[in-house]
Amino acid sequence: MATTLKNLAVVGAGTMGTDMAVRFAAAGCNVYLMARPGKSRDSYAPRARRSAADLGADYSKLKIELVPTLEDLPWAQLDLLIENVKEDLAVKQEVFRAMVELAKPETPLTSNSSTYSVRRIAEGLETQERMAGLHFFMPVHLIPLVEVVLTEHTDQGMGQRLYEEMEALQFKPVMVKQDVPGFLANRMQAALSREAWSLIDRGVATPEDVDRAVRYGFGFRYVAAGPVLQKEISGLDVTAAAGKSLYPDLCKDDAPPKFLLDKVARGECGMKTGKGFWEWDEAKIEAERARYAKALKAALAILQSEED
Repeated sequence: MATTLKNLAVVGAGTMGTDMAVRFAAAGCNVYLMARPGKSRDSYAPRARRSAADLGADYSKLKIELVPTLEDLPWAQLDLLIENVKEDLAVKQEVFRAMVELAKPETPLTSNSSTYSVRRIAEGLETQERMAGLHFFMPVHLIPLVEVVLTEHTDQGMGQRLYEEMEALQFKPVMVKQDVPGFLANRMQAALSREAWSLIDRGVATPEDVDRAVRYGFGFRYVAAGPVLQKEISGLDVTAAAGKSLYPDLCKDDAPPKFLLDKVARGECGMKTGKGFWEWDEAKIEAERARYAKALKAALAILQSEED
């Protein structure tokens, strides 16, 4: 199936918005990227060129046009809108209100939010049947997954068309049939993170060994098979028996542990502040990002080889 999406708009030119624009443009779409004057717009070009290079694309040949305001978008031409502004509910609601007024009645209005439900963003607005989540993952241009998130108001046919369009653009969509917190992937990831923080907090393992256990253990297997298929291979009887003894001892905390909250309060937030569990300077950050991108591309090549 070839995509029918010709012209689409991404509202917000941060890291994800930039990668999203490059990824869609590399797939042949005309992309209009709303980037208000300021830091994100000023830093856009080098970020976009780097992402295009990761894809083996010539950035100068990509059809991406930056526009300064929502009103400057070519509304009559747009086949899809993806809201990607900062994770602030009021700001997202304001953007959606404007999109309802400016977009053609049949144009899907979607959000890339990972924090707020589409239902809350669209609350009180008309034409909620054309609103859904299109939730991508960083770095968007390298990670194929996209979640198509439906609310109780979303038109099922439109949701299916979004799913098919994402497949046609060589993404790997999943349909999230209920607008639950965390959707699908982040919800499962949060369960893992809660247990990881608990193990570190209890002194069971260091951050380094937690990461090593995932990368070289069950995370390594996940490139070959997801958690359901992997247990199908090893045996559902074994899985059920292990669950009976292990589940009662798993972390059930309903809030992040104090040590993690304390690190955040001290400004130790990882790369963005120069310190988290490790110390970061510009050289280390650049080297780690390069290693990370290289590993992702190698994993992607493995998955793509299964489709040849």
